[in-house]
Amino acid sequence: MIDIRRVFTHVEHIHHEFGPRADTPLVRGAIGAVLTNPFAGRYEPDILPMMALLDPVGVDMAHKLHAAMDVPLEQIATYGKGAIVGAAGELEHGALWHVPGGYAMRELLGWKGDRAAYTAGKAEEKTGQPGNALSIVPSTKKVGPPGAALDVPLTNINASYVRGQFDAIEVRVPGAPAADEIVFILAMSTGYRVHARVGGLLAKDISKWDGLR
Repeated sequence: MIDIRRVFTHVEHIHHEFGPRADTPLVRGAIGAVLTNPFAGRYEPDILPMMALLDPVGVDMAHKLHAAMDVPLEQIATYGKGAIVGAAGELEHGALWHVPGGYAMRELLGWKGDRAAYTAGKAEEKTGQPGNALSIVPSTKKVGPPGAALDVPLTNINASYVRGQFDAIEVRVPGAPAADEIVFILAMSTGYRVHARVGGLLAKDISKWDGLR
């Protein structure tokens, strides 16, 4: 069911946005895996089994993206995910990425909760102490043609309301997705927009409880 045709990685270093040159550039990266959509061209009522099959795909992509960005893990400050579904699929096929993509990055960055309990939606069974990556991973998805672009949102890994780190990265894979494919995307950055200056909570002021609210 999992057939990967291409993996596309994009990393950028932003030195300035027509203002003062940053002492340290903002590093933003995204990775997209182009997969065959096994449900293309038909309505399948039970698509959930594919979600578990995507777990190792998410883990592999998260590690590859971090390696491509070439920064220490502790410098990763924001994350996001998304999916572009080919024209013969439906938006719900992109939603299969929520758990495999999101938890892959959260666990890479130090989250120590119980993924199985969260996946099952059994709040009363959640165990483990959260360590990092406390915030839900923001997401977007669409149905689109080959070469379609997707703006993937980025927010702070521990408190999604850190205003200076609200951002997005545009991702497109040339020639993908074909009508019977899906592009699953992960994205991360090292933090603040280069010239962030609109106030709000700073990442350094987050307490561990902020991310749990």
